[in-house]
Amino acid sequence: MLRIFPRRSLDVRYFTDDPARELEGLRPQGPGWWLRGAGDTTDPECVRGVLTSSERASVVGYDIVLAAPRPVSVLLAIDESSGAALVAAHRHAVAAALGYLEERGLSVRSQLAGERYDHAARWESVVAYTHGVNRHGEPHLHDHVLVGARPTGEDAVLDRRGLSAHASAADALYLAALRHEVNARTPWRAWRSFQGVEHVVGVDEGYRVLWGGHHEGRGEKIHWSREEARATWRDDLARYHLEGAPSAPDRTFDPHAFAASFEGALTVTRRQVVQAWAHASTFGERFARIDTGLDSLAPDLIHERGVREASITVARARGFAPSISRLHALDRVRDSARHRERERDSRESSARSR
Repeated sequence: MLRIFPRRSLDVRYFTDDPARELEGLRPQGPGWWLRGAGDTTDPECVRGVLTSSERASVVGYDIVLAAPRPVSVLLAIDESSGAALVAAHRHAVAAALGYLEERGLSVRSQLAGERYDHAARWESVVAYTHGVNRHGEPHLHDHVLVGARPTGEDAVLDRRGLSAHASAADALYLAALRHEVNARTPWRAWRSFQGVEHVVGVDEGYRVLWGGHHEGRGEKIHWSREEARATWRDDLARYHLEGAPSAPDRTFDPHAFAASFEGALTVTRRQVVQAWAHASTFGERFARIDTGLDSLAPDLIHERGVREASITVARARGFAPSISRLHALDRVRDSARHRERERDSRESSARSR
C-alpha cells in the first residue's frame, strides 16, 4: 500500500531516532540514502536538508509510505532464512514505485505570458527508512520515503495534484514489482486474486488474522531490537489457528481483471492502463516491462504525465489485453526453459562432484 502524507514540520526525529534494529542483518545497505543522495541518517539536521520548500508554501515535503501486503510481511516472522531477500525485494519495489511517481507525477506549474505550463521535475535527494514492525510489534515491512516539496533547481513547490493522480498507479506498480521480486528471490510465490487480495502460496490465512494490524489504540512508538521482535512473534504464534490457504490460479495474466479495471469509465488515461496491467499480473511484473510495453502499445501516450493526461477509448485500452497476454506467455516459456537449464546444470554438477 502506498500513501502520501504532506509534512509541515521540519522535525524529523521520528525517523532519525529509530534505527529499525528489528531488521539488523537484513539490510545490506542500511537505512537512509539507498535511493538517492548521501548523509548521516541519524542526524536530524542532515535529514532536514531533504525537506526543501518555498517561502510562501506551508508544506516542506512529503512522507511517502510504502507497505508490503500482510502475507509478505508475515514471511519475516515465519521464514527467517528469507529475511534479507524479502527486504531486498521490498526495496526494489519501492525504487520502482518512486521512479514511476517521479517520472510521471512530479511536475511544477509555471506561468508565461498569461499561460500556465506543467514541466517535469526531479528530487535532488531522497531519504528512505525501512522498518519491519508496526507499533504493536507485528511483522510489518514498510518504508518511509522523505522527499522535498520543492524539486531541485525550482523556485516553486511541486504540484501535489500530480502525485495524487499517479499514486494509485505507483501503488499498483509497487505491488506488482514486489510479487515479481519475492518470486524471483525467495522460495515463496506471491500472487494477487481477481478480487484484488494479495496472497502468498502456502501462507495460511490464519496469519492475516493473527497479525491483522487492527487495534483500538495506535500504540506507543517502541524501538524494537531484532531479538525482541523475534520473541514477540514466537509468543504470538502460540495463539495461531489454522484458517487455510487459497490456491493460486494457473494464469500469469488475468485479461478479465484487466478489462474490469475500466468498468464504468468513459475514457482511459495512461496511468489507468499502468494500474490495470500491474494488478492483472497475477504473479507480478517488472516496472520496465509495463513501462516499455505500454509505450509500444500506445506510442501516442509516451509523453503523457501529470494531472492532465490525454485519454484513449475504453475499447482501445481493453484491446491491449491479447498483446499483454502474449508477453506473459513468452515469459512463461522462457522461465520454464531457464528452470530446466538450472536443473540440468545442478545434475551435471552433482555428477562431477561424485
